[in-house]
Amino acid sequence: MYLKKLALFNYKNFAEANFEFDAKINCFVGKNGIGKTNVLDAIYHLAYGKSYFNPLAVQNIKHGEEFFVIDAELEKNKRNEQIVCSLKKGQKKILKRNGKTYDKFSEHIGFIPLVIISPADRDLIIEGSETRRKFMDSVISQLDAPYLHQLIQYQKIISQRNALLKYFALNHVYDADTLSVYNEQLNGLGKAIFEKRKEFISEFIPIFNQHHQSITGEQEKVQIVYESHLFEKDLLQLFEENLSKDRALQYTSVGIHKDDLSFEIDEHPIKKFGSQGQQKSFLIALKLAQFEFLKKQSGVKPILLFDDIFDKLDESRVAKIVEMVNTDTFGQLFISDTHPERTESIVKTTHQSYKIFNL
Repeated sequence: MYLKKLALFNYKNFAEANFEFDAKINCFVGKNGIGKTNVLDAIYHLAYGKSYFNPLAVQNIKHGEEFFVIDAELEKNKRNEQIVCSLKKGQKKILKRNGKTYDKFSEHIGFIPLVIISPADRDLIIEGSETRRKFMDSVISQLDAPYLHQLIQYQKIISQRNALLKYFALNHVYDADTLSVYNEQLNGLGKAIFEKRKEFISEFIPIFNQHHQSITGEQEKVQIVYESHLFEKDLLQLFEENLSKDRALQYTSVGIHKDDLSFEIDEHPIKKFGSQGQQKSFLIALKLAQFEFLKKQSGVKPILLFDDIFDKLDESRVAKIVEMVNTDTFGQLFISDTHPERTESIVKTTHQSYKIFNL
């Protein structure tokens, strides 16, 4: 996997920009606010069909303009591919591969395996369960198209079930038969999703532990615990037991859409009991494990984006990452940093080919 060229039109702060990349290391350097992270986000956009940093698609259009286009040329399995992502105000976003428009973005997920490591990852620790579920789902979905389809279907039916619960409350009616149709569908989908999440976590945790020990020198005991209602009972039982509660709340209070990952240090939540350094080590291990898991399962080295992390890491952690570059663990790397000299001195120690873009 090798991203060769990238062209941006009206994307965030760029009116027009063109880049030709090195097959190994590419660094974007310059002052804060100049657009380094925006280039990384454009690359992320190509892989996932959305921004990593701004979920509102229209806000990625440059101020005062009507549209944006991200156009890229890449090489995968010795074949040249063109990916174009574009959005015009008031219209649906379009994603094309080699000139052909995808009917569903979900068909593209996994075509460009990619991992981003960014200061924004701290949300995985400090935000609610949805952020951690999305992390888990995005890793599985890049490798398992049926899983992504099941997830989309599950969310669709949950929305329908919630709408029905609201309708009951609003009209002072109740229809057990219609509700049971949704319950049955959710039970089948929920069970399949739960089993795949369990399988993923059992494979992912040993990889995570290995990276964490390597980064910290085995000094800390950390854990990832998968939490789900389905460990206790199947969904049909849970729906039955929580019927009164769901009718009162007018939404579905139990199910795999409430699953979470508990991040722990010494059996306590790392959010409350981990120092900033410990939280950083945890997150980097998490993302490096994501990288290795995708590489192992797909047989392709994912593109790796490092957003502003040299500014946030101590020398020992930077040295560890450099060592991984030296051992050819990674494929193509994209790095953003505010200090050109620091970036170049770090990159030179890898003895790999590189390009530096001063923005």
